Amino acid sequence: MKVIATVVGSLQTNCYLLIDEETKSAALIDPGDEAERLLALVKSEGVTLKYILLTHGHRDHTLAVPALKKALPDVPVYIGEADAHSTGIYHYPMADLVPDLKYYGEGHTLGGVTLLVGDAMFPGDTLFAGSMGRTDLPGGNDAQMLASLRRLAQIEGDYTVYPGHMNSTTLAREKAMNPYLRHALR
Repeated sequence: MKVIATVVGSLQTNCYLLIDEETKSAALIDPGDEAERLLALVKSEGVTLKYILLTHGHRDHTLAVPALKKALPDVPVYIGEADAHSTGIYHYPMADLVPDLKYYGEGHTLGGVTLLVGDAMFPGDTLFAGSMGRTDLPGGNDAQMLASLRRLAQIEGDYTVYPGHMNSTTLAREKAMNPYLRHALR
């Protein structure tokens, strides 16, 4: 698996293109902005986009989705169901903007998820290198965040962690050094 990170939008969100090098199939995780640039990346890599995967519904992770869906109408878009209908300053109401959404489970927000693919982890805004996502914004919840961090800390093995913002890290490093992840285990 090949992972290409592209930083998009004014909040510098990490968008990831995951490529199965054998089949030339790909998934795009958290296309937060700059749809044309992301479409150009998919084309330049010579891959077939099979999925658009959203870790949560904050607009800095989802803003490019309507334009991508218009350009690629057969590519399914996955999001946590609770975030599909979210509104407010930080959310983008996917259910109103994208037809035929697909749903999966929980995380940073009520509809957030952490995606595990091979030895890669995509926690969106739940886990960062040395930090965690904000809980002081509307919809944030300290107890839910600690529960999510606890679940991540209990995952066995090591993963390369590709967060929603900033640099990648490893789960082993975060278990050893991240004060928020360590606090969640108490």
